[in-house]
Amino acid sequence: MAKRILITGAGGFIGGYLVEEALNHGFETWAAVRRSTNRQFLTDPRINFIELDFNNEDALLTTLKSHTEEHGKWDMVVHNLGATKATNYTDFERVNYGYMRLLIETLKQIDAVPETFLLMSSLSVMGPGDETGYTPFKITDIPQPNTRYGVSKLKAETYLLTAGIPYTIFRCTGVYGPHERDYFMMMKSIKCGFDFSVGFKKQMLTFIYVKDLARAVMNSLEVGAMNKAYFISENKSYTQKQFRSIVAKELCKKFVIPVVCPLWIVNAVCHVAEWWGKVTLKASTLNPDKFHILKQRNWQCDTHDAQRDFGFEARYSLQEGVHEAIEWYRQAGWL
Repeated sequence: MAKRILITGAGGFIGGYLVEEALNHGFETWAAVRRSTNRQFLTDPRINFIELDFNNEDALLTTLKSHTEEHGKWDMVVHNLGATKATNYTDFERVNYGYMRLLIETLKQIDAVPETFLLMSSLSVMGPGDETGYTPFKITDIPQPNTRYGVSKLKAETYLLTAGIPYTIFRCTGVYGPHERDYFMMMKSIKCGFDFSVGFKKQMLTFIYVKDLARAVMNSLEVGAMNKAYFISENKSYTQKQFRSIVAKELCKKFVIPVVCPLWIVNAVCHVAEWWGKVTLKASTLNPDKFHILKQRNWQCDTHDAQRDFGFEARYSLQEGVHEAIEWYRQAGWL
């Protein structure tokens, strides 16, 4: 009998790829969505949908209990639901920590604890790291997040350590690929002939192509709960100049003007953008929390534990991933 898997946040950028890869692995795949979720990239007829309302504890309990009684419990849960930007910083804790805790407590209450609960966390839990010698983060390093987003993710991780259920944690670096919008905006800017970067000090960036991430999740689930955290990244770092060159080549742009923004200007812009987001009630990509992420100089991390424990390997180099992503953006009419 096929293993059952529940994927929360299935309607998001990463969620769609997790669902696709779960189907590729032969899992009975359940995509957790909201009633208002856009299902544009969830069209495979093999997908089973379940609507979960994390803002209503009673409704969530009723839905999960009814599902379990009819279909049985899920063998695996991938908690991919989270907030990366918010008009109110308390939303980070409410969504990134609170929703996960509510899900786990509800599953425990109805005796439906899975064999493995995988939390999609973030490299942001680590904080700035070594910005002098650029030593890669090691999994044994103590997390010291300097953003509210990172703090909320670390709080979720900390709860999971003591929740009494089998777990695995993925601390992902920058995820890119078709359908993604933040890196797309950078690519679109380069197509227009400008590449904006932050700060004059060297910055080492890391990336993971979304298909590599989805494959890593499913491979780890097949091995079983690890009860530890892992960094997930391509085993190579890049400068902003290298990123710009790769994207420009794929876009056939011979001339791109690099525009380096001083940190104080970026900080001011982020504060203004946050204010405007509160006025319009729309979460802004730029905000003081995001400023700390933009100014971080070292995003390198050691992925050896993931390689050893479940055979993690990033098959896509940044150049290969960018090529595939840009092809999709062109075909979709985004570029």
